[in-house]
Amino acid sequence: MNKNIQEKVTDIQNKVDFSGSVFVGDKDKVLLEQNFGYANRSDQIENNSATRFGIASGCKLFTAIAVCQLVEKGKISFDSKLTDCLDIELKRFDEKVTVHHLLTHTSGIPDYFDEDEMDDFEELWVANPMYHIRKLKDFLPLFQDEPMKAKVGESFHYNNAGYILLGLIVEQASGLEFSDYIQEHIFNKANMTNSGYFAFDSLPPNTALGYIDKTDGTWKTNIYSLPVKGGSDGGAFVTANDMSKLWTALMNYQLLNETYTNKLLSTHTQVNDSGYYGYGIWIKKTIENNILKYHIMGYDPGVSFHSAHYPDLSINVVVCSNKSDGAFEIMSGIEEELVKIKDLK
Repeated sequence: MNKNIQEKVTDIQNKVDFSGSVFVGDKDKVLLEQNFGYANRSDQIENNSATRFGIASGCKLFTAIAVCQLVEKGKISFDSKLTDCLDIELKRFDEKVTVHHLLTHTSGIPDYFDEDEMDDFEELWVANPMYHIRKLKDFLPLFQDEPMKAKVGESFHYNNAGYILLGLIVEQASGLEFSDYIQEHIFNKANMTNSGYFAFDSLPPNTALGYIDKTDGTWKTNIYSLPVKGGSDGGAFVTANDMSKLWTALMNYQLLNETYTNKLLSTHTQVNDSGYYGYGIWIKKTIENNILKYHIMGYDPGVSFHSAHYPDLSINVVVCSNKSDGAFEIMSGIEEELVKIKDLK
């Protein structure tokens, strides 16, 4: 199997010029670990197994785990109204919005980056300088005075602002800054020793710069295309191996007890024919209605990320890239080989 996966990954990398790290394994063994491209193109520093990559929205799972931990501790509940657990003025938001609605993207609140109205994430920072966005509260002026976009609970509509509010709820309920909470209660517990929320202007060693390739063959980094520091809707940095540790810790009830782990992994809303959403996590089912995979993904300028846990095989797959695309193709190729091992369709 290892050889087949390696050949598939190498073949795809040659076709799409993938840059990043690929990890396939479980808690006991590594089935594949490959690295491609440069973490720093100017100095020709290559990506390696300890390179940290931005994962964009992939870290909404961290936020959901944090919220579930606080529910488990009795600090809040999934039915808590937004107005009851957050001391922030949101005059135009429906009072019926709950923590559950925010977790499942069914709140109907306005988003600060609405893909229906804006194609390019970089456009957002023309009128709102990205170097001012360092804390979760810095996002509030981008959406807090806007009207509701849809009725509460009416439909699934992917929403970054909802996860900003969840991060603020974590801060208020725990008394910790969001990034400190995640570090202490998730990264440390999962032994994710090389991961964290880092500011672009003070990145630690062995962190990949994100690259945006232009059609004329030139490129630029993404340091002026994203907030200075990520938060509860996206922007953490992880190594591929650390992300696999997260899956293992989650599935072994090291981050939440069994009840709340199952709650997080439940299908709370249907997105399409075979796709569902739990709490901070995508869920894909087979035609027999079995779980094919739990997965997360993230896309930003200069970032593409996919990762999944396949429960029938107890295998974790992580694909981190410091380019705007490529992770999906690598992930799809690996999944094709995994399907051959066991009939997951």
